[in-house]
Amino acid sequence: MNSMTGYGKGVCTRNSRTVSVELKSVNNRFLEVSCKLPKSLMYIEDTLQKCIRSRLSRGSVDVYFTYENRSDTTKKVNIDRALASQYVNAAKDLRAEFRLEDDFNVTALMRTQDVLTVSLSEDDREEVVAMTALAVNEAVDKLNGMRATEGRGILQDLYSLVGNLEKHLSLATKRAPEVVSDYKRNLTARVKELLDGYAVDEAKLLNEVAFFADKADINEEISRLGSHIAQFKSICAENTPQGRRLDFLSQEMVREVNTMGSKSNDVVLTGHVLAMKNEVEKIKEQIRNVE
Repeated sequence: MNSMTGYGKGVCTRNSRTVSVELKSVNNRFLEVSCKLPKSLMYIEDTLQKCIRSRLSRGSVDVYFTYENRSDTTKKVNIDRALASQYVNAAKDLRAEFRLEDDFNVTALMRTQDVLTVSLSEDDREEVVAMTALAVNEAVDKLNGMRATEGRGILQDLYSLVGNLEKHLSLATKRAPEVVSDYKRNLTARVKELLDGYAVDEAKLLNEVAFFADKADINEEISRLGSHIAQFKSICAENTPQGRRLDFLSQEMVREVNTMGSKSNDVVLTGHVLAMKNEVEKIKEQIRNVE
């Protein structure tokens, strides 16, 4: 079991180039990947998205990407020969017209504005993409390592909470048949007290008890909740992403427990139902961070 919270960083260095990818993930019902890239590197977003989506199934993932190229091959000196020629001709005209000493040499020409410009040549995109794939996979490895560590803790908590839920369900199961017996006994005593010696109409009494028993019957809810718990434990033992299925089962557990509560007309049984509801809410809280 993995959580959805974690951090991972991957770095790849080749031929004076360095690619760094940092991943930070938090809870989300679905998988959302947000890449923060400069415009010149937008072409690598597809690689980042595919690598991350192939290995993660849920969570909101922020991607921080940096690229540094210290290679001299990317820099190019450009000469504006037409402009240089005009400067040289202008220098000759000024020397002839004003009879000035000629100290206009190559160094001076190179320092003249806009004669020389330095530009960056287009980088090797295939190389950058390959380095990005290596870096992002390393980052995902570390991210998943952190998510797995946290997931083991969540799994232990879930097993503990489900165990508490089973305990209270067992107590509710034992109490359910006694509710009708207690109701019949208390109702009979109350009716006899009110009639004060008159004969009790057993048929009407039994009819009232039967109506109460049907209304208060929670056997179906007990059976379904037991089935949900068994499925829950089975999914927790799997190595595939479990979050969505566990979330669905927890909602079904809430429904069954709430139905039990609405049918309960007994203080002891209501106490067990409230305890179960408390455990299910804790389970739902933990599941919010399960991938």
